[in-house]
Amino acid sequence: MQEDILNPSLTGFPPNLSTTAPVRASVFADDPDPAFALSGILGAGPFALVLLFTAASTDLPALLRRARELLPATEIAGCSTGGELCEEGYADGRIVAIGFPAASFAAETILIDPVDTVDSRVVVAQLQRARQSLHRRAGDFAHELGILMVDGLSGREEHLIASLAGGLGPVPVVGGSAGDGRTYRRTQVFVAGAIHDRAAVLCLLRVGTPLKTFSFDCTRPSRTQMVVTSADPQSRAVLRINDEPAAPEYARLAGVPLESLGPEVFATRPVLVRAGGRHHVRSIQHVGADGALVFFGAIAEGMVLTLSEQSDIAAHLDEALKGLKQEGDPSLVLAFDCLFRRIDAESRQKSREVSQILRENKVAGFSTYGEQFGAMHVNQTFTGVAFYDPAEAR
Repeated sequence: MQEDILNPSLTGFPPNLSTTAPVRASVFADDPDPAFALSGILGAGPFALVLLFTAASTDLPALLRRARELLPATEIAGCSTGGELCEEGYADGRIVAIGFPAASFAAETILIDPVDTVDSRVVVAQLQRARQSLHRRAGDFAHELGILMVDGLSGREEHLIASLAGGLGPVPVVGGSAGDGRTYRRTQVFVAGAIHDRAAVLCLLRVGTPLKTFSFDCTRPSRTQMVVTSADPQSRAVLRINDEPAAPEYARLAGVPLESLGPEVFATRPVLVRAGGRHHVRSIQHVGADGALVFFGAIAEGMVLTLSEQSDIAAHLDEALKGLKQEGDPSLVLAFDCLFRRIDAESRQKSREVSQILRENKVAGFSTYGEQFGAMHVNQTFTGVAFYDPAEAR
């Protein structure tokens, strides 16, 4: 029997009618036919690229088979998530889709597999060919953009970004490290119908509408500092701080009991490193063996860590997103939001307020295990790109 286009009113969302601006959709991961439901909400397209951000409970093979049936001429890529950002704000157990209309976007996808042994020469050659292809096909689209998704448990983000730099040139890059809810067991990326571990997917775009990339964080440095005196950079483990076992010393400086160390403490009292004239978060993943602290970002012996002050995540996010409206009202904000920011909001009972801000600002994306911004892998940020309607941009 021929299938009718899904009636969007059944999902509670209006149909997407724009032919130039990116469009978003979301459904529950346990929907009996999530790809069909998503395609009904996204609209007819055609799309140059569809990104899928999927909850850990998603039947990925079935979703991708069906998506390729419904969108046979479309590049489809994405990753698993630590949580989703959709029209409701924070969400769990969803599949979020973002469609980039072919009328104003052209796309090339590049798989880097594995990320453990990246050959920079090969990757740079791939990037150059992809950029040349995009220029030939869509040279009249004024902007370039890279969207990078990486296995969030690979621990190879910094190495990967360094390998990509030579082939990207001036292309701005945003992205996120794939998640696995809050279990930290297996994170995945996918492209062209195939699912990969310890891999990355880079989506290169030519864009015909105005855009602005951004990376915000609400942390502020305190006067409390500590020095990494022993570390295992390969596993991102800090073994000793101030020549004391790392976890007990961090707990002492943060003023919390050792037994309380976990995601809530790590999210609300992160440590910062200073680079490029500003402080950046280095998020702690968990307490390892013998009191080590295992991080989501690169660490090294001799690194000076500064304890963060507590701050109001909702007020800061609201102000930051208002700043994006100086360029006009975004048609969509694609965001890669650290999972620890969400845990921070929950611990301070700010989740509803943050969700309201996300809804009001047309944010879609996912909760990450780390973010990519330009040539940096960062933690505990709200990173992404705002797209603007040419008629509304200033």
